[in-house]
Amino acid sequence: MRKTLTGMLAGIGLALAGSTSAYAQELTIFWAEWDPANYLQELANIYEAETGVKVTVETTPWSDFQTKAFTEFNAKGSAYDMVVGDSQWIGAASEAGHYVDLSEFFAKHKLAETMAPATVKYYAEYPAASGKYWSVPAEGDAVGWSYRKDWFEDPKEMEAFKAKYGYDLAPPKTFKELRDIAEFFHRPDEKRYGIAIYTDNSYDALVMGVENAIFSYGGELGDYASYKVDGIINSDKNVAALEMYKELYKFTPPGWAKSFFIEDNQAITENLAAMSMNYFAFFPALVNESSNPNAKNTGFFANPAGPDGDQFAALGGQGISIVNYSENKEEAFKFLEWFVKDETQKKWAELGGYTCNTAVLESAEFQNATPYNKAFYDTMFKVKDFWATPEYAELLIQMNQRVYPFITGDQGTAKDTLDALAGDWNATFKKYNRQQQ
Repeated sequence: MRKTLTGMLAGIGLALAGSTSAYAQELTIFWAEWDPANYLQELANIYEAETGVKVTVETTPWSDFQTKAFTEFNAKGSAYDMVVGDSQWIGAASEAGHYVDLSEFFAKHKLAETMAPATVKYYAEYPAASGKYWSVPAEGDAVGWSYRKDWFEDPKEMEAFKAKYGYDLAPPKTFKELRDIAEFFHRPDEKRYGIAIYTDNSYDALVMGVENAIFSYGGELGDYASYKVDGIINSDKNVAALEMYKELYKFTPPGWAKSFFIEDNQAITENLAAMSMNYFAFFPALVNESSNPNAKNTGFFANPAGPDGDQFAALGGQGISIVNYSENKEEAFKFLEWFVKDETQKKWAELGGYTCNTAVLESAEFQNATPYNKAFYDTMFKVKDFWATPEYAELLIQMNQRVYPFITGDQGTAKDTLDALAGDWNATFKKYNRQQQ
């Protein structure tokens, strides 16, 4: 149990003031090193001022976040009381006993009603549709788009675009429009390019980008309850979606075959592309004039709809869980009780965190707070996620190995690629006895 003299004195002070605690404990929350973790520390400082309980948000670079977390989990170590873990971790962490079951907590605080439904489904619940919850939706995130408003609003460009495509140049509402605009602005001779998309195949970047197309084309990765993938991952809709993503790749800047969030923001800040895909969590840098010289001319839009009107986006973000090996579970529950309050969620959003609280998301105050909050709101009720089973890392590697050569190397067809992926996933699920016989 971690206590300091300062913490003990603070606890004594609270006791004298009528607190029910004899002393104040300390809590450690583990997260990746990025701006939202800094915002969470600011929020935690408010909690400390109110309760005397010191909460430290410990961070590590994204590159070793998962490794460091699971090394501590597997050792049953108590270094972390809570973790803001990726949504894909929930299966592995819950089945291995690393996370505390929060189902009663969810019911008590009616979180299934107060949090955006998709965030409950993907950040908190496992197995799918089981009513078992392991995390509290914390940092909502998804893939959205930024664009160069000055390029779009240039009268000459608007005139030329309408003459060529027959409709007005504006932020795209469909993937067809996204493709047309990317083609229109793709001018290698001028070192101006149409679009920046995710292509890095080292973790989930490329897969997230492809999911953006798959989900909006009305496709799915599989049946998360039965683990059936045949006819789903390799459906006609998914084939068309993969072909569209490959089409968009033609209009990216040169050398764009290993690009993720850093490069996609640079596409806007360095005048490379008309439109750029990225997580909403990285958009604050695009409205900051010190990090984006084009801040005043940068706009945002939600992932467009597919050919049949479906409109979804790939989910990012994380839920906060109590680590089963923590020596301070009772105090961790108290922090979560405070964290889920509407007023706390409102403050979380004000600090820069992406709340999952429906009431805050729906408020005009939130939607008008930044140029991208409205697009974020639109997106968070239309998100879908990757597999959250314990073997998700294998599934992710297999999808990268199949789609990357097709998109960036022009190898094979979309149908062959997805048929092969279906075979890979079937073999993996059979290996782990997931599929129903």
